[in-house]
Amino acid sequence: MRFYAVKTPRFLPLLQPKGLIWTGKTASSGIGQYLTFDDGPHPQVTPQVLAMLRNYEAKATFFCVGENAAAFPELVAQILAEGHTLGNHTHNHLNGWKTPTPAYVDNTLKAAATLATGWFRPPYGRIRAAQAHALQQQGFRIVMWDVLSCDFDARYGPRDCARFVIRNARSGSIVVFHDSLKAAPRCLPALELVLRYYHRRQLPFLALPHFRNSIPEPVS
Repeated sequence: MRFYAVKTPRFLPLLQPKGLIWTGKTASSGIGQYLTFDDGPHPQVTPQVLAMLRNYEAKATFFCVGENAAAFPELVAQILAEGHTLGNHTHNHLNGWKTPTPAYVDNTLKAAATLATGWFRPPYGRIRAAQAHALQQQGFRIVMWDVLSCDFDARYGPRDCARFVIRNARSGSIVVFHDSLKAAPRCLPALELVLRYYHRRQLPFLALPHFRNSIPEPVS
């Protein structure tokens, strides 16, 4: 039994810290979803994701773990070179509910030394109000989602993950996949199905616009 929602219920943002972004504005056509990837970059998975996005002329935002970005700077450069945008996902994939606020903020700033972006997504979607406020004070914009592919959950198959997206995504939806080794057996085939479905219908996937804030040096 899972304890998360594939489609974010309308009441959930009301229970979370203020100022979090749950859906995105679409292009002038009024049609399009925002495709996002968490937990990368990964040398085996991210290049395959980028190749698929290129093939289907889709754009995305990659919320990278800082230590992964530092280990594979060439993948970060490729993400940007191919017209996608970056987001910060903390340096060590921290759970905000289990981390003191000063350590959480400092860890995010450590990731910011590698990831020059003002977009931020909390790992697991878990962030305390004090943490959100502190990061917003630093100029971060905190991005959540309204549709999960559930590619991180081994109880589902790729077709399940694709169906979750296709049935629930609407214009302006923020959709989450994971370019991680753990999620790859579901992410890669499901992403192919999703991209093919929307490409045939000429419905684009979009990246968040490039956004960079002024980040101070981390405390440690």
